[in-house]
Amino acid sequence: MGVALALLPLPFPRLTNLLSRPLPPKLKNRSSNSTKASFSSTAAQSQSAKEDLLSLISDQDRGLKTQNDTIKLNAIVKAIDAMAVLGRDTITTGDSLSATWRLLWTTEKEQLFIIEKAYLFGTQAGDVLQVIDVEKRTLNNVITFPPDGVFFVRSTIEIASAQRVNFRFTSAVLRGREWEIPLPPFGQGWFETVYLDDEIRVVKDIRGDYLVVERAPYDWKE
Repeated sequence: MGVALALLPLPFPRLTNLLSRPLPPKLKNRSSNSTKASFSSTAAQSQSAKEDLLSLISDQDRGLKTQNDTIKLNAIVKAIDAMAVLGRDTITTGDSLSATWRLLWTTEKEQLFIIEKAYLFGTQAGDVLQVIDVEKRTLNNVITFPPDGVFFVRSTIEIASAQRVNFRFTSAVLRGREWEIPLPPFGQGWFETVYLDDEIRVVKDIRGDYLVVERAPYDWKE
């Protein structure tokens, strides 16, 4: 538009005065008010969807009870899909991904097996964690066995897109108070964080499994 106006013969006082005149207050604020209303509506939808998801998984014992309840599983997956829609255009692989994340619910059979069968070793599973450091390109999957036991798998990661992270396992360790058993590395894949905020993170992975985690109130260190 600037080029077209520059080619018009002068004088055009009325036109130039009109273009340079500030918008009336009502017109100037209309776009701002519309943006605020849209943001407020999205925030409300996000909060409602999050509350629905957290309510559905609250009594599922981190996913153990969901394994044999197809109706509950379908309801949770539907809630996760709703969260994914809300997080569709967001970047979830930035610095905010770096944290110690504590498991709330999952469909990952290996994790659920260890959680369920920990009693065979005379203990029970404590916090199940995912420790991510985007800057250092590392990820640790951790299952704790209070007071002193821990099983963790080290991985390297690579940011693949706005929501996808590729990972490769590099080693695994089973550790007690005064002993440690190293295990060989195994596997690689990817996961997508489809929703991320200051409290929770919702994930889908290469095998079609789901993960819902919260920011832990502490940082786990090896």
